Amino acid sequence: MKILTRGNMHDYQNAAVDFVIQNPSAGLLLEMGLGKTSITLTAIADLMYDYFSVESVLVIAPPKVAEDTWSEETRKWAQLCDLEVAVCLGTPAQRKKLLQSNADVFVISNANVPWTFDFIKEAGLKFDMLVIDELSAFKSTNTARFRVLKKCRKLFNRIVGLTGTPAPNGLIDLWAQIYLLDGGERLGKTITGFKSTFFYPVKYNGHIVYEWGIKEGSEEEIYKRIGGTCISMKNVDYLKMPERLDSIKTVKLNQAEKEQYDYLKKQYCLDIGADEITAANAAVLSGKLLQMASGSIYDDNGKILSIHDRKLEALEQLIEEANGKPVIAVYNYRHSLSRIQERFSDKARVRVYKDAKDKEDWNAGKIDLLLIHPKACKYGLNLQQGGSTLVWFDLTWSLDDYLQTNARVWRQGQRDTVVIHHIVSAATIDEKVIKAIQDKDETQNALLRAVRAEISEVKMRA
Repeated sequence: MKILTRGNMHDYQNAAVDFVIQNPSAGLLLEMGLGKTSITLTAIADLMYDYFSVESVLVIAPPKVAEDTWSEETRKWAQLCDLEVAVCLGTPAQRKKLLQSNADVFVISNANVPWTFDFIKEAGLKFDMLVIDELSAFKSTNTARFRVLKKCRKLFNRIVGLTGTPAPNGLIDLWAQIYLLDGGERLGKTITGFKSTFFYPVKYNGHIVYEWGIKEGSEEEIYKRIGGTCISMKNVDYLKMPERLDSIKTVKLNQAEKEQYDYLKKQYCLDIGADEITAANAAVLSGKLLQMASGSIYDDNGKILSIHDRKLEALEQLIEEANGKPVIAVYNYRHSLSRIQERFSDKARVRVYKDAKDKEDWNAGKIDLLLIHPKACKYGLNLQQGGSTLVWFDLTWSLDDYLQTNARVWRQGQRDTVVIHHIVSAATIDEKVIKAIQDKDETQNALLRAVRAEISEVKMRA
């Protein structure tokens, strides 16, 4: 493997390293593929070996990333070869043993945050620095992981947050993430105060507000306030990204199928033969309508009911149009997965992504159709060597899932033009999902533009 030194890093990477060193609380809002892990590890190495200000680092990462990404990165760069990384996964006994080892960097899964901090307290362990990989996973103040970190953030002298999607559902997502970096210095000490200062209620039920609008001038003020603790970079500004083409493949339900869809939409219930489908509220209805748009739906007893094959036919056509090139199909529902597998059962090289072996086989050209779920593959997975065509069979409301999944193939190192297809059922909720994703992306891009790093300014502060 090629060994790189810091001198071989890009200018923007060196500038980001310097930003982390200069700021005890630092947010790196770097899009996928810019090297957040190597940047952070290089800053850690400098702080340990040049500044002698850090001795032990705790890294919190999504499970797949925690498993291999941080340890693998130390083998790619010469300046990181002396860092010992302990991947603290496995049984509680295994995690305890690893957390008490003599490593420099300790990587845990974000699923184990409450357990880990209980053990840290019990064992009297101390860490100088905390790194939160995929900071947006802590955007909700209602999760146990956020509450634990909110309470324990003062245990660390330095905190670094990494994410490429800081505001997947709008700027209201920022408060929890920025609080973990600065303890409420910039956006306020409470989420309630943040909301009342910058937002106003749009939709609510009694005392519960479930949709907020942003007050005039607040967007710019939020950007201004977080600028001192965050820098952002977009991959198109710093990397030679492959060409990307996005397309919408529209399918139409026939009259009977559309009537079923519209009835469920209006009445929150539908009978198909002896099977009954009901939706308790608008959120459940949204999920049911997305299922129907894709072609199948679960009834009230969990039975799969077939509605139409329009998306299967469109996927088959897109695979044929790929002219033998490998294709990734993204599904959200188990019934979509089973229907796709049944439809293409005659193809020998169809695989559902499960683990590292599937990634290796895909990149080695041993798979023609790879079926992936966005929750299982959106972090730390490089699929750019195996193909460049990705099809969204089921659509998702989650901008984070959407952007991260696309970045598995649209990233540096991709040799071909990336084609992202979206199969959309006309006159259904699919059309609203596409628009919502586009609108959220505009909000996020505005945030990234507002706090985008100017390399020259970062260098001047070095």
